[in-house]
Amino acid sequence: MFSSLFIVSVLTALNGVAASGPAAVNLRTAGNFAILSKSGVSTIPPSVITGSVAVSPISSGGLTGFSLILDPSGQSATSSQVVGKLFAASFSSPTPATLTVATGDMGTAFTDATGRANPNFTNLASGAIGGLTLAPGLYKWTSLVSIGSDVTISGKATDTWIFQVTGTLSVAAGKKMVLKGGALSKNIVWVVTGAVTAAAGSHLEGVFLGQTAITLQTGATANSRLLSQTFVALQKATVST
Repeated sequence: MFSSLFIVSVLTALNGVAASGPAAVNLRTAGNFAILSKSGVSTIPPSVITGSVAVSPISSGGLTGFSLILDPSGQSATSSQVVGKLFAASFSSPTPATLTVATGDMGTAFTDATGRANPNFTNLASGAIGGLTLAPGLYKWTSLVSIGSDVTISGKATDTWIFQVTGTLSVAAGKKMVLKGGALSKNIVWVVTGAVTAAAGSHLEGVFLGQTAITLQTGATANSRLLSQTFVALQKATVST
């Protein structure tokens, strides 16, 4: 059973008069990257990434499957799979210092998002949120979250969402996060302590602040930023900011 607060919030979201949701999470310089990882980014080609990709504090050896072409400056690299540039802590100055700040900002954003108190919804649907429509607000789950059918995130372009997930987050094969009513991916933050797994052909929306690995399986797509304190793995996946 859903609370009356949830039902009213959903109805107001659909009518375009919902509350704005929580204060936005400031990504600072971490927001300059489509993918940022401390432990490595791998791809099984052909993936397609629109935006910058970076690893730090590890070397460019942590960028696997990209067939890197180093820029003459030594500060960045390119890849046929990336519409943008790739960066690593082993590249020439000022790249290492820039990435140190970015990974620090990623950690600050994670701490901010996980520390938000007084959620509007706690353990909604026991974490099985497929089929639901989610109004703007702060959501908290103390266990895993699974999306077994399409989930709708509905609100205005100025509305915000923070989804705090203590366990893992998994999206089933072919299932999607769907935006409605003008909601924008950049205003949606998933802060996940466990692993994030998008199964084959699934679709993600939002900024993902992961403490553990983020994996996009074959054909998965993401209108997202993937900011992981460990690993990001792509299997013929598409990521766009």
